Amino acid sequence: MSKRRRHCASIPQELVKGCIAALCFVAWSRPVLAYRPFDGTDAAVAAKGEVEIELQPAGRLRDESGASLIAPGTVINYGLTADWEAVLEGIGQTPLSPPGATNLTAAGAFLKHVVVPGSLQDKTGPSIATEFGVLLPDSTGNSGVGASLAGIVSQRWDWGTIHLNVETVLTRNHHADVFVGAILEGPSTWTVRPVAEVFYENEFGKAQTLSGLVGLIYRVRDNLSFDIAVRHALTNHHPVNEIRAGLTFGFPLSSIVSHAAHRDALPGLR
Repeated sequence: MSKRRRHCASIPQELVKGCIAALCFVAWSRPVLAYRPFDGTDAAVAAKGEVEIELQPAGRLRDESGASLIAPGTVINYGLTADWEAVLEGIGQTPLSPPGATNLTAAGAFLKHVVVPGSLQDKTGPSIATEFGVLLPDSTGNSGVGASLAGIVSQRWDWGTIHLNVETVLTRNHHADVFVGAILEGPSTWTVRPVAEVFYENEFGKAQTLSGLVGLIYRVRDNLSFDIAVRHALTNHHPVNEIRAGLTFGFPLSSIVSHAAHRDALPGLR
């Protein structure tokens, strides 16, 4: 029997287990901050021992090469200490016109460190962080390994929050690249808050991009948020249009082990 058929034969039991696990994640989640749907980030990290997942199940991108399906786009953050987190990210991209094979792109592994705790950590003044790491090769093509180093400054007021990002990059094709961006959010106490982002990126000798994004973040609870946004950019004077929609949720990693043990102890779910 094939591996696929073995999975199909146990769907009812696995579905019940999966539903219980998903409900446990939501029930035991703790507060996280949603920083989808931006290209930049914020000067905060996931709490120690917690996992924060930013997921875009599907999106649409159109540029001069044609239309593509983004499915999925994922960022996984894990709190290492009170001021350090590990980040893994990647995007599945499938060309639609012309059609092509799915490619894993924009993958990377990073560390983020809060250098100066501030308003995002319930203290006074700006929060300052740095993020650095490795850009991994795409699954197809001849791209290599790159690297990035970013500085982030965030300030929260009653009326809203601003995040400033400056990043230097050695691209996967070994070109120098600079990214400068700003994120503006509405009041953090609002259930639905408007958001916007502008950034300029220059991959020297290859491409310049000026981008703008507007959208909304709907906070269902402190541990679960949904977002939707539209983005328009010009890359070397060619238009780029994108629709983004996704969610962010978080949970303590320790809850996986404890709930899995509890689940396996229930009659009929072993």
